[in-house]
Amino acid sequence: MVTDLSIELAGIKLKNPVMAASGTFGYGKEYSEFCDLNQIGAIVTKSITLKPKEGNPPPRIAETPSGILNAIGLQSDGVEKFIAKALPFLEKFDVPVIASIAGGSKEEFAELAKILSKSKRIAGLELNISCPNVKKGGMLFGCDPDAAAEVTKAARKATKLPLIVKLSPNVTDITLIAKAVEKAGADALSLINTLLGMAIDINTKKPKLGNITGGLSGPAIRPIAIRMVWQTAQAVKIPIVGMGGIMTAEDAIEFFLAGASAVQVGTGNFVDPKCIIKIIEGLYKAGPDLLTRGDF
Repeated sequence: MVTDLSIELAGIKLKNPVMAASGTFGYGKEYSEFCDLNQIGAIVTKSITLKPKEGNPPPRIAETPSGILNAIGLQSDGVEKFIAKALPFLEKFDVPVIASIAGGSKEEFAELAKILSKSKRIAGLELNISCPNVKKGGMLFGCDPDAAAEVTKAARKATKLPLIVKLSPNVTDITLIAKAVEKAGADALSLINTLLGMAIDINTKKPKLGNITGGLSGPAIRPIAIRMVWQTAQAVKIPIVGMGGIMTAEDAIEFFLAGASAVQVGTGNFVDPKCIIKIIEGLYKAGPDLLTRGDF
C-alpha cells in the first residue's frame, strides 16, 4: 500500500507537504536538471517585484557555522519578465506554483496580486512582508502588526487566490503579527524568514557582506524556527508552513510535531540540489502518523 502524503493547504492541493522555499530554488529551471519537479509539493518562486530591481552590491553570500548569511536584496527582473519567461517553463510540470511577491508599499503588493491573478498557472501568493515600507521611513512591513495587516488587506482585496503571509522572526512577539494578518485575510502563514545577522572578516577588518548585514538561514536557526512555529500554532487557526534549516526528513517532522501543516526547504537546496526529493522520500518511509501535531 502506497502512503498518501497529499494535503490541501489553504485550498491548494499538494502531492506532499514539502515545498521549495522562495529565493533558494529560483523559478525551478536550474534544479530541474537534478530532480523531478513533479515530485515536489509546490514551488514558491523567487520574490517578484513590480519593476526590475538590481538588489544589493556584492559580496551577497557568506558561509557561517551551520548556515549562511545572504543579502541578495530582492533582485528581480520584474513581474512582466516573470510572466513572459519563467511561467512558460513551469507550465511543463504538474506542480503548484506559488508566487512570492514583494513591494515597497501596500499598493505595489495589491498591483502584483492583481496582475498575477490573471495567470491560471499561479496557485497562490506568498507575501514577503520582510521588506521596507518606503512610505513609513523604511520600517519593515513584517515588524509592525498594523503595517502587516494593511498589506495583507490590500492584497486580499486585489485577488481571490490563496494568500500565504511569510513572517519575519526579527520581532519581539511573532504571534502578534500572525494574529494581525490572520484577521486581515491571510489564508495561511509561512515562518520563519531569515534572522538578521552579520559576519566580519578579521583579515580585512570588513564585513563579509557588501550590505554589512544579511539574513541568516540554515540549521543554525532551526531551533528558533521550531519554537516560533509552536508558539504561532497556538495563537492562530489558519495553517502554518514551517521552514528554517530543514535538511532531512527528521528535521521536517520536528516542524510537523510543532504544529506546521507543510514545510519549505531553502538552504538545503544549496548544499544538495536533490535535498527536497530526499526529504520527501524520507517522509514516505516515516508515514503520515509522524506528520501531525504533537501532544504537548
